[in-house]
Amino acid sequence: MALVQIGNKMVGDDAPAFIIAEIGINHNGSLDIAKNLIEGAALAGTDAVKFQKRTPEKCVPADQWYVERDTPWGRMTYIDYKRKMEFGVKEYSEIDLYCRKFGILWFASCWDENSVDFMEQFEPPCYKIASASLTDTALLLKCRSTGRPIIASTGMSTQQEIELAVESIGCENLLIAHSTSTYPCPPQQLNLRMIQTLKRMYPDCPIGYSGHEVGLSPTWAAVALGASFVERHITLDRSMWGSDQAASVELSGFRRLVANIRDVEQALGDGVKHVYQEELEKRKILRRVQSLQIA
Repeated sequence: MALVQIGNKMVGDDAPAFIIAEIGINHNGSLDIAKNLIEGAALAGTDAVKFQKRTPEKCVPADQWYVERDTPWGRMTYIDYKRKMEFGVKEYSEIDLYCRKFGILWFASCWDENSVDFMEQFEPPCYKIASASLTDTALLLKCRSTGRPIIASTGMSTQQEIELAVESIGCENLLIAHSTSTYPCPPQQLNLRMIQTLKRMYPDCPIGYSGHEVGLSPTWAAVALGASFVERHITLDRSMWGSDQAASVELSGFRRLVANIRDVEQALGDGVKHVYQEELEKRKILRRVQSLQIA
């Protein structure tokens, strides 16, 4: 049975669902916003928060560098915008301390190999491979070389691409997240039964769900279908500036998300039929015919 340790948490079929609040770039370059999101996620009972880390010069196509765009800081070139969005050593050092204060794990999706080198100084409990990076074999192998667990998202990927990615890094300490990379994602594109398909394909890997839908019920359904971990974007306000905000969950919603995941886990039970103590009195009153004993 698949079971992987991330920090002080065990993730797999025999463990509670590991819940990740993706802050990503919803902080809009503000450390204060990031701290508010960390605190909100921790108070909701979330297990981990996740950021995104890029080296802009490597991740922004050269022909897009000097294209001007509207940003929270006014109109500027795309490369300057990407630079302003990135946290450095100072910010992540504060984030590390803040997460320790609230007892919540943190890690990042690294979009290039230099970003993995950067993150290593913080000794993250795992790395996340974003859906967009699943075919970047060099990045996969760079993350694998750290010896840390890897969570790989499968949005915008064919089944063959998933198979090739898993083949390149192996199943050891690998967690795979079903995902659809539409922001926000309509219900008819969620395809939650892929969770069960991936569980059959990779019985040695914990299988989870990274959702970008509006609302909470599909994430609860993912847990009912066997997701060992779930990830949702978190935000202070879905109307804030940013490409991921509309597909995110506000703090009050995240509290409901976590609480009801725990309710779903309890409700699933063990699959063995029980007659509970609380049923016995009703059984005496309501049953006209008592069951026959079978020899």
